[in-house]
Amino acid sequence: MMFWIIVGLTVAVLAIETALVAYVVRKKHLDRWLPSYLFGMANCPRLNQPEVRTDALAAAPSGEKIVTHVSGHRTPWERYVNDEPLDVFIAVCDHFEPDNAKPARHVADARMSRWCADYPRLFGNVEDSSGRPPQHSFFYPQDEYFVPEYLDQLRDLCEAGFGDVEIHLHHDDDTEEELREKLESFRDTLFHRHGLLRRDPVTNEIVYGFIHGNWALCNSRPDGRWCGVNDELTILRETGCCADFTMPSAPEFTQTRIVNSIYYSSSDAKQPKAHDRGTAASLGVTPPLNQLLMVQGPLTLDWQNRTRGIMPRIENGDLLHRRPPTLQRLEQWLRCGVHVGGRPDWCFIKLHTHGCKDGNIDTLLGEETQRFHQALADESRQRTNFRYHYVTAYEMSQLVHQAEKGIAFPQRQAADAMAIS
Repeated sequence: MMFWIIVGLTVAVLAIETALVAYVVRKKHLDRWLPSYLFGMANCPRLNQPEVRTDALAAAPSGEKIVTHVSGHRTPWERYVNDEPLDVFIAVCDHFEPDNAKPARHVADARMSRWCADYPRLFGNVEDSSGRPPQHSFFYPQDEYFVPEYLDQLRDLCEAGFGDVEIHLHHDDDTEEELREKLESFRDTLFHRHGLLRRDPVTNEIVYGFIHGNWALCNSRPDGRWCGVNDELTILRETGCCADFTMPSAPEFTQTRIVNSIYYSSSDAKQPKAHDRGTAASLGVTPPLNQLLMVQGPLTLDWQNRTRGIMPRIENGDLLHRRPPTLQRLEQWLRCGVHVGGRPDWCFIKLHTHGCKDGNIDTLLGEETQRFHQALADESRQRTNFRYHYVTAYEMSQLVHQAEKGIAFPQRQAADAMAIS
């Protein structure tokens, strides 16, 4: 009798635990991306994985060293632990909103002043493997363009060598025409009034990077809020967007099934969330016509940081108050292994934050972030083949194209230089 009581209790406990896990999985929308994470993107039917085309690299400029095959381990993480040649590009993409939570004007002014004064003071003497200070990409919201002087302050900070400005947008129930007007108008304002962004050296068009507000790229929320435009990627591309940096958005419903990837995608007016499918960027493969580059940040499960000591938390590359950058987090980002197919020797780490939120600003402009930069320098000295590079979002998009072309050594542009062709 006692035996069957124990069996019954055990079955009941397992059933409760299973129900609890299922509840958490649905609540955090893990079911949307966990299969891709567990089984690998090579087995994800939503991501086309083209074969590496080394024959296409013969047309590269003469005298420029070209990579046709990367020897050694096939993932950035394995290359890191085995101290094989590895270049790591780190871009911090900030949903930069001085008017976050609609503060009094003097509060927003103080946020701007703090960023522009403290960033160069704290990080001006910090250097990556090539002697460059940390870069910060300020994705400024078109819908919060209330004080033009804020953009002038950011321009001065960027011209001093500390980052770049791109476009962020929160919108709701827009038409295609309304979205296009917002993007074109703000793009031109940033370029002509504030001296920001840059021109493509081939097309001469003004180009920009993009992050969608509320994560709702391509109308990807189930309720249709915070966007309204299914064909958003087409409009972004036609208005000069060089790449989208919105993902990952987990634990939100808007998270794509494609994870830890650099890929190309297109959209159309018939269906939302078209960026849930795409073609991976690969060595020697020409980018698909009429598709937009999608640069994702790391997404994984953090088993060392568990909810109530049981369920792993989501690691999505978000720099938060009480969740600063650390060497331990860097190792998780490297395990995600975001890279161009055939180029495991270059790893792309796209991080994100909301740098004007209370708490976050103290972390980003505080001792914890300083310690992270020092830890990176120490790690680089200990691992002779580990090189890390602070880059802007735009530079990261151009480095992706260099990796596709087989460029052996990263040719990172200066923050105020022309685009890399």
